[in-house]
Amino acid sequence: MTGEKKQKIVDSVPQKGFFGHPKGLFTLFFTEFWERFSYYGMRAILVFYMYYEVSNGGLGLPESTALAIMSIYGSLVYMSGIIGGWLADRILGTSRALLYGGILIMFGHIALAIPGSITLFFVSMVLIVLGTGLLKPNVSTMVGEIYSEQDQRRDAGFSIFYMGINLGGFLAPLIVGTLGTEYNFHLGFGVAAVGMFCGLMVYIFTRKKNLGLAGNYVGNPLSPEEKKKFTKWMVLAAIVVIVLIAFTIPMGLLTFDTFIGLIGVLGILIPTAYFVVMYRSPKTTAVEQSRIIAYIPLFIASVMFWAIQEQGSTILANYADQRTQLQFAGFDISPAWFQSLNPLFIIFLAPLFAWLWVKLGDRQPSVPKKFSLGLLFAGLSFIVILVPGALSGDALVNPLWLVLSYFIVVLGELCLSPVGLSATTKLAPAAFSAQTMSLWFLSNAAAQAINAQIVKFYTDETETLYFGIIGGSALVLSLLLFLLSPVIQKKMQGIK
Repeated sequence: MTGEKKQKIVDSVPQKGFFGHPKGLFTLFFTEFWERFSYYGMRAILVFYMYYEVSNGGLGLPESTALAIMSIYGSLVYMSGIIGGWLADRILGTSRALLYGGILIMFGHIALAIPGSITLFFVSMVLIVLGTGLLKPNVSTMVGEIYSEQDQRRDAGFSIFYMGINLGGFLAPLIVGTLGTEYNFHLGFGVAAVGMFCGLMVYIFTRKKNLGLAGNYVGNPLSPEEKKKFTKWMVLAAIVVIVLIAFTIPMGLLTFDTFIGLIGVLGILIPTAYFVVMYRSPKTTAVEQSRIIAYIPLFIASVMFWAIQEQGSTILANYADQRTQLQFAGFDISPAWFQSLNPLFIIFLAPLFAWLWVKLGDRQPSVPKKFSLGLLFAGLSFIVILVPGALSGDALVNPLWLVLSYFIVVLGELCLSPVGLSATTKLAPAAFSAQTMSLWFLSNAAAQAINAQIVKFYTDETETLYFGIIGGSALVLSLLLFLLSPVIQKKMQGIK
């Protein structure tokens, strides 16, 4: 049977096996649910594991180093998505990329679950970064592949899939966080590994029946000559990296600080190169060049927003652990639980925001103004969290302040993140549509690369100044973006 005939059958007899959607959505929903469970569970306790004393089950790293490593790790996860997408498009196909990614992630969590040295810790980070880069972009791509282009259920299917992400993100800190902080870090990481194992089992045992041929074809395969050239360059690059590491570490040239600085530079240079290449390409029309110019301030705003939002797993996690009353209304609170707040608020508020934009119709704010609102809320979330410390000094603060800060930044996320995804698809040059989406995710990578440089300035003495400067900067940028929004809107050349 030809692919065209198969497509006609799909179009004429759409599957309705999972909430009225294709059965493949069941497979991808629960694969991503368990992957996010493992990732957010690990992330909820990782920074504590790094800076807790060895006698308390941690690695005993300095707090500033632990916070910087956490930011660099997040940056590398988003950067690796570019490599994972390319490997799926040219060599593996999305189905195999997803499978191999899940296996690498599981082994990364297993490495964390084994009590050992700092070496095992870094091995786990490499495995999880590479695995997430293979799995994360490709599972989303496969959701699109199970629907025909004319299927009106596509957007609703992505909404259900997005709910799986947030459900996993909500439950993970409550379960893994409790086990990790109250009992044993390695037990928590072990449960994260079990979570990824469950996701792999769902995928392996249901993909053939539910997904059919989705993800099995390589979209733009390398020719035999290109494969040989790719293999040669990969081997050469691996040798160079191994040699550099072997020589620079003993000489004291490659340290935590130099590596953090290198990733920080790459976090800025890579998206800058993307903009230059797209703008100067002969395939980019004059109208598309104008839209790229309009996209630059939106990208900068996104970097500023994520620089604040992503500190929920670093600075605010540390704040929950060190500065917050962990007894409330007669209950003991794990500092990891606060990281369940973001997905919880999104689950409840996302439908409300979707309804609001539809209700407002033509009266809703323009894209630049929505970004401005996102920055406004992000800045306010940091201004709010400096208040209790400024008022109470060294005394532990009420946990409701932290809850309020997480709530406010989620309001900003719902103004900026889904709007940014939509705007990216509209403003992207036709010849660079997929790469522009990669560029959008690089705004998060750039933000966390910048965070790795600035978290070292956070101390008990500089707490108020730290939150004030970063929060204030977001507010100033929000105002500037609001004032420039008519100019940006004009540069968008008819895109609303």
